[in-house]
Amino acid sequence: MKLKLAKKILSTSITVVLYAVLFIMIFVVVSSKAAGGEPQFFGYQIKTVLSGSMEPGIQTGSIIAVKPGGDMTRFEKGDVITFKEKENILITHRVLEVTKSGDHVMYKTKGDNNDAPDLEPVLSENVVAQYKGFTIPYIGYLMNFMNSKNGALMLIIPGILLLLYSGYTIWKAISTIDLTSKKEDSIEKNIS
Repeated sequence: MKLKLAKKILSTSITVVLYAVLFIMIFVVVSSKAAGGEPQFFGYQIKTVLSGSMEPGIQTGSIIAVKPGGDMTRFEKGDVITFKEKENILITHRVLEVTKSGDHVMYKTKGDNNDAPDLEPVLSENVVAQYKGFTIPYIGYLMNFMNSKNGALMLIIPGILLLLYSGYTIWKAISTIDLTSKKEDSIEKNIS
């Protein structure tokens, strides 16, 4: 009896996990494509970290949550900001120094793992968001793959696993029914 209950709990757990993975993958891929690259959750953008300049706090291959918008001249020494270095390159580094010149604000930045500060100061107009301290290691590699041309595979894999597991579950159920039917036939023959 306990073995049957354990099998049922395990089976239900596997099914729930496979469905959850499938729906999470669908959500991430669709939101990534809709947002034009990086997905957003509750006003936070999810960015992928592809360098080790902010290690050990932010590891290579991590995802981080950044808060876009607001006054980009508000940052102070010690804040971690995400800014455009070139047109399509985003960098997340710590503010070392703030320089104000009239209405213009520039930030001297440095990666925590870098030996020297960044060569060029960052104009406040180039700041995209502020890092809010949320990071998940290694998921960035997966996110980067999902944003690639082959990212749709991430939807197919959990779907195939779910279909295979469903087929296995159906096969086990049919086997159990056949076994029960054979036992009943055997009992009826013995009684007759």
